[in-house]
Amino acid sequence: MTKPATPDLRIGAVTGTVPWVLSGRSAAGLRAQAARLLARLESGPAADAAPLAEVGRSLVAAGAAGEHRAVVIGRDRAELLDGVRALADERPAPHVITGQAPRRARGGTRPVFVFPGQGTQWAGMAVALLDASPVFAEAVRDCEKALSPYLNWSLEDVLRGVPGTPPLDQVDVVQPVLFSMMVSLARLWRRFGVEPGAAVGHSQGEIAAAHVAGALSLDDAARIVALRSQALTKIRGRGEMLTVLAPGDQVRALLADWEGTLSVAAVNGPATLTVSGDVAAMADFGAALRAARMMRWRVPGVDFAAHSPHVEDLRETLLDLAASVRPQPGGVPFYSTVTGRRLDTEGLDAEYWYRNLRQTVRFDDAVRSLVADGHEVFVECSAQPVLTVGMQDIVEELGRPAALMATLRNEDGGGARFLAALAEAYVHGVAVDWTAAFA
Repeated sequence: MTKPATPDLRIGAVTGTVPWVLSGRSAAGLRAQAARLLARLESGPAADAAPLAEVGRSLVAAGAAGEHRAVVIGRDRAELLDGVRALADERPAPHVITGQAPRRARGGTRPVFVFPGQGTQWAGMAVALLDASPVFAEAVRDCEKALSPYLNWSLEDVLRGVPGTPPLDQVDVVQPVLFSMMVSLARLWRRFGVEPGAAVGHSQGEIAAAHVAGALSLDDAARIVALRSQALTKIRGRGEMLTVLAPGDQVRALLADWEGTLSVAAVNGPATLTVSGDVAAMADFGAALRAARMMRWRVPGVDFAAHSPHVEDLRETLLDLAASVRPQPGGVPFYSTVTGRRLDTEGLDAEYWYRNLRQTVRFDDAVRSLVADGHEVFVECSAQPVLTVGMQDIVEELGRPAALMATLRNEDGGGARFLAALAEAYVHGVAVDWTAAFA
């Protein structure tokens, strides 16, 4: 018989790739399920004939998930069967994600959705997913509609790198683009039944977090992100931002020589800080870091000093642009990186959004609050993970179990990568509605 044609893969919320979901009460039970599936597909009546999507749908419909879980992801029959064979033989293989969900997560853990600030962008970061996921593409179009009163360029054209569109190294371009990426990725997670147990955002990522938490309408969130990114162009060229991997007390001790010109912009973990301030002072500070053998790098595409006294020049503008915003009670717990703790979202007024840009980002404190409140799974909703190192240091210092995972990665932003992210969450106990893959 002939093999199924490519259209078998054009299904569900993400097309072009199929997930086969398996589980068992024990590791042996999981291997046995893989072996039975392999035998059925290689020598039984379904050999060479069973459509890939039908196999996946039948696996999802088979029943409740056991603690020992695996997801095999493939673009064709050979890739999928190779993955199942590796699972049956208990050996690692590409596109096979395995894990054991904690017993306490039987009802389905709700992860924390983490929204980073600037610096996650890369050329072509959305192209493959725009083509593979109608849900993601629709969300991007909704963001473009909400942003359109404030922009003179096309969001999708910028994402696709259409000639003549503005570059991503402009703050008034990259911030609306990244906001749209984060919001659209969150919607795609939700399409697969993954609802956040909490939301937290870093710097401009708080705008996306507030929208996903239900505190800001898409129109209000789009207004803030677009107009404030345009306001930031007024302080471009005066400052820089530098991330430093070193214990916070050591970095602060070095900063004492630049008091008034440099300041701590963000605390991302016990040994990950971002410094912000004047260009000339930053050059001298960088030399001091180099002499002290401290790892550091410039925040990509940033030529201004957010979270520093430079922002005070924009205070009235920032208050005016957010004056019409009406925050609402959110349906998802919102953890503020302005206060470092859970916050009533009705307090996200114009003054809050000024403080969000002016004050030090207390991401470290917010993550500690989340862990203290029992959250154990964190999903970074972005084009690539940039906050994982800091979060890992925090949970290790606290001695608490936690699973930290990315959505997309640099140069890996298609449907297969997203399904792999879903699989990583699933094997860590997150409830996933896999039927969305076969809708």
